[in-house]
Amino acid sequence: MPFAPSRDIVLVHSSDLHMDHDYTARLHGGDGTAGLSGVLAAARAAAADVVVLAGDTFDCHRLPTDLLERAAAIISAAALPVVLLPGNHDPAVPDAVYHGGALSAVDNLHVLGVTHDEAVLFADIGLEIWGRAHRDYGDMIPFEWLRPRSTRWQIAMAHGHYVPLPDRTSRLRPSWLIGDNELAATGADYIALGHWNRPAKVGTVAAYYSGSPEYAGTVNVVQLCADGKVAVTRAPLEIAREPSAVDYT
Repeated sequence: MPFAPSRDIVLVHSSDLHMDHDYTARLHGGDGTAGLSGVLAAARAAAADVVVLAGDTFDCHRLPTDLLERAAAIISAAALPVVLLPGNHDPAVPDAVYHGGALSAVDNLHVLGVTHDEAVLFADIGLEIWGRAHRDYGDMIPFEWLRPRSTRWQIAMAHGHYVPLPDRTSRLRPSWLIGDNELAATGADYIALGHWNRPAKVGTVAAYYSGSPEYAGTVNVVQLCADGKVAVTRAPLEIAREPSAVDYT
């Protein structure tokens, strides 16, 4: 495995920003990118090495150019790597917002399924981040296959619904199920999950939903310690939140 520096590595994990010019924008006085700004500000405050966005970063692919340009500028100005996993709202389809336009020109934005097939390697810090992007609007199994470890640290990402023992005998509608055995089989040091608005730890391994910025009001701060331990805390966001939002612990 590549050499890893003898220092802690810090990641900030968020998901379900649902950037748009409609519902999310109305929560923030018309600024649909406010959640992104808050997440990246929290990442800078935490001295994060990488930010991971675990799906539904955008509410859809039918968004105005000015919103996409604003999102691109915010990510670029953050000056730290952002790894984005397309979710069920913003899958890696041919007409996705990631292709062409302002987002495709952002050097520090890594989109699984678009700029990278399934993994991003940060060799200088001994870290690999991998995940299976949603590539259409149909059902899929986020951890249908696994990725062997090749680095000191490995982060897995998935966007879907956790149930301890998934029942996939009937697929009447897309469910994107993630089960306990699948989480454990990744062998990852931390599993960054998206799809739930509330933050939660699930399963028997280090698998966490971050929750959405508006409902959780926090991001997950993941510290990969030089001694091999993994510490997960939540840091508050300085953004206006939906009045009815509730914290879940």
